[in-house]
Amino acid sequence: SIIWKTKALVGGRCGPPWGQSYYDLAKFFRKGAVYSRVTTKLFTAGPIVNLAALLAAATVTPLLSSRSLLGFNGDIVLFVYLLAAGRMLTVLAAMDTGSSFEAMGASREVTFGAMTEPALLLSLCVAVMASRSLRLDDALGAALARTWSSVGPAMLLVVGALAIVLLTECSRIPVDDPATHLELTMIHEVMVLDHGGPEFGLITYASGLKMALLGSILLHAAAPQTGLGPWLDPIARLAGLLALAAGIGVIESVMARLRLNRVPLMLAGATVCAGLAAVLVLARP
Repeated sequence: SIIWKTKALVGGRCGPPWGQSYYDLAKFFRKGAVYSRVTTKLFTAGPIVNLAALLAAATVTPLLSSRSLLGFNGDIVLFVYLLAAGRMLTVLAAMDTGSSFEAMGASREVTFGAMTEPALLLSLCVAVMASRSLRLDDALGAALARTWSSVGPAMLLVVGALAIVLLTECSRIPVDDPATHLELTMIHEVMVLDHGGPEFGLITYASGLKMALLGSILLHAAAPQTGLGPWLDPIARLAGLLALAAGIGVIESVMARLRLNRVPLMLAGATVCAGLAAVLVLARP
């Protein structure tokens, strides 16, 4: 809702009411679903498994605090794999419809996903090397804050790479336009055209959850510790997420969508930034 409201305000419009996203979710869950005769159980399992994977990823991600719910050594790899599993099931559900149109969107999603995963994994590896911890909340928390003075330039590159990953994974401008109706440019939206009712509600909620997860990682990489204490820290983290959503709205208001053949160059740039950050961390005295 904040993104749409920000875009409307920048454009001089009133925009949708606050909480419109939750009204839409309630509407989706009240509706029924219509299935094609060619689909299988894979079509209905896609949105459910995708949301389940993101909920599982949320348990190892530091959201409104510096600690995760079920963090453990090596959970960074699990986080990346859970995001990949959710994407895979969404792509398979799109291909299960037998539509060449949705298969086109699935192909683009897989292509861009294969380019964002190295940037995401490299960025998290930089945090691991800087903090010397395999726990996601430690790698982006207190352990990273203690070494921030020596790895600050590298982490700035990581923040830039994570920002590109966020815009790509969440299908935002300049990579994708969630409000587009031009078939030849659609990526994520074209994969979920046949979903309706509660299943589309699950997809919509999962998209918002993914943005919250990646946004939290981006904010923790930029500010491992707020220094505000256990009571004010969650408020500061929540304010950071809201400001990030408003920033995405501003970006979508002042930028146009990139041509499809330009997106791989931007994603390659994110990987290069993360790789350069890794070199800087390894080369530190």
